[in-house]
Amino acid sequence: MKKLIISDYAGFCAGVSRSVKLVEGRLKNNDKPCYCLGELIHNDAVVEKLRNAGLKVVHSAEEIPEGACAVIRSHGAGAKEYEILKNKNCEIVDATCHKVLHIHKIVAEASAAGRIPVVIGAKEHPEIIAICGWCENAKVFADADEFEDWLHTGEKNVSLPLTVVFQTTQTQRNLEETKKILKKECTNSEVFDTICSATSIRQLDAAALSEKCGAMVVIGARNSANSVHLAEICREHCKNVQFISSADELDLSAFDGIETIGITAGASTPAWIIKEVKQTMTDELRIEETTAEEKAKENAPETEMTFDQMLEESIKTIYNGDTVKGVVDAITPTEISVDLGTKHSGYIPVSEFTDDTDAPIEQLVRIGDTIEACVVRVNDVEGTIMLSKKRLDAVKSWAVVEEAAENGTVLEGTITEENKGGVVVSIKGVRVFVPASQTGLGKDADMSELLKKKVRLKITEVNRGRRRVVGSIRAVAKDERRERSEKIWSEIEVGKHYQGIVKSLTGYGVFVDIGGIDGMIHVSELSWSRIKQPSDIVSVGDTVDVYVISFDKENRKISLGHKDPNGNPWEKFMNTYKVDDVVNVKIVKLMPFGAFAEVMPGVDGLIHISQISNRRIGKPDEVLSVGQSVDAKITAVDTDKQKISLSIRALLEPEKKPEVEKTATQEETVTEEKAVIYEVSEKGEATGVAPESEETR
Repeated sequence: MKKLIISDYAGFCAGVSRSVKLVEGRLKNNDKPCYCLGELIHNDAVVEKLRNAGLKVVHSAEEIPEGACAVIRSHGAGAKEYEILKNKNCEIVDATCHKVLHIHKIVAEASAAGRIPVVIGAKEHPEIIAICGWCENAKVFADADEFEDWLHTGEKNVSLPLTVVFQTTQTQRNLEETKKILKKECTNSEVFDTICSATSIRQLDAAALSEKCGAMVVIGARNSANSVHLAEICREHCKNVQFISSADELDLSAFDGIETIGITAGASTPAWIIKEVKQTMTDELRIEETTAEEKAKENAPETEMTFDQMLEESIKTIYNGDTVKGVVDAITPTEISVDLGTKHSGYIPVSEFTDDTDAPIEQLVRIGDTIEACVVRVNDVEGTIMLSKKRLDAVKSWAVVEEAAENGTVLEGTITEENKGGVVVSIKGVRVFVPASQTGLGKDADMSELLKKKVRLKITEVNRGRRRVVGSIRAVAKDERRERSEKIWSEIEVGKHYQGIVKSLTGYGVFVDIGGIDGMIHVSELSWSRIKQPSDIVSVGDTVDVYVISFDKENRKISLGHKDPNGNPWEKFMNTYKVDDVVNVKIVKLMPFGAFAEVMPGVDGLIHISQISNRRIGKPDEVLSVGQSVDAKITAVDTDKQKISLSIRALLEPEKKPEVEKTATQEETVTEEKAVIYEVSEKGEATGVAPESEETR
């Protein structure tokens, strides 16, 4: 028969219980409308029950009518809200938790003294919002790591001292880590332990309970910070954890084969919901509930032995390879001392405890922790035993590695060594060799750059007899790239934008990786401006924004664009100029038939040789030179073909010619000069040869 253990600390804390009772008492005397500034507690069932009793929930003080009864929820409210309610002559029922009120006082005094209030907690949580409402320039960080990052960015004005407080439902781990950071980084700071003691006790009990149960049920609302932390703590010690808000969410099939199930609940969970969950499990699973007396026996110290038993335990012989348990009684930078309860004293070198040698050992283990390790060497002369946690973990991890090799499961590990043929990855103490060809690096790449990095790999070979394991990082990268590639091909469409990385350059364009697939940007699509080669715009390794111009799924080809469609110079030209406008142009190229001139960046026009001067010339360079700026008249624009004809001659006075008397028999031939139209590229650059115009003879 299954056994059910219910935490002694599950359910309402004193602050929440006081809030609910306070409001229930006020609702009985229902002589005026009663409004709550936000939900009283984080539990939908309780909130609905109070709403049915007449409590109306609003989200700002402005919504509460003049003279009404205003309830401040257990998470508290800012100073501004109190002021608004007082100005409205409202009756204020303050249900704020007294521990939260204490934090309000701390940050208000700190702000008034010119200090920076720092709050460790969830920024969007109502408790944090209320705390920030009692001070100015408060800084809120989710955890100690985020706080440390802020200190290192240089944003903090080091001349201002810090006052640090914690959300009442924060974990003790965050508190201790923050203290260490402050001790190391800040010389003028003060820290207040404002974590609710009931929260700490509840979390410790949940950790202990989840260690000895095959499954855990955590009851609480998903928007309740303390309930979320409870679920996280339980998952650290138990793989089978259900986080539910009511009995309806229970998955009873998850308890198949589980003998012992534990129940805990957040501070906002009422007793009747816990009872409902317990009753459902008892009825459906035929569970036997553990009594207080039985639980006390289970929790009784294992050291309660007879004198003969303790003597026998202390003098028993320990051999190399044995697995032993002990309690940490001292920690130094190089080793961890372990009390084994025997005549020998045990110690674990830091190198035999973890691969993460960069992390301070105090963050990985604490005095009082129980540790299981294997015996490496017994020294009877000195009375010491060298232990290794890594080796014991490795023994346990072999089964995991063998299963991963059989099923193709991806594992995570840390690269600890580099050798001639590849690198060594440690996966929970198991050494996995990855050949250089399977690291994913280039042929002549420096593999030392991978040291201490966490990687994902597949196990390709396991030989337990030779203690040999081979893996491949490249195989995982290849699979992940293929998955990304298939995802891109399934969603690709013309015009879609991607952020890619430049992989290689050629004379005709650039190849870009857009997340598993390489596409090509033709040199003409790199820029609207004239460029000599792709390296004028990008380099290998650059991150670029690109968009799809066209694609061929069958041949797996993608044509990309990089230049901004909104920056089309031809459109800018059409919006700026028209025929007969006079523009100042720059001569960019001379040809036998005329001169090309830049009208504006990316748009060129042609000045035919007949339009350069008001006199006959043999070559354009008789009058013009590259780089020269001249005024010219726009004589023709072909919108469809994006062609422009220019004329300098049209701005010059006609050259006077001597008049010749004509005879009646002479034919008069007048040839009208016509505007010249020529070929240009999509960027507006002239590319074709213009036809010669017939000159007047």
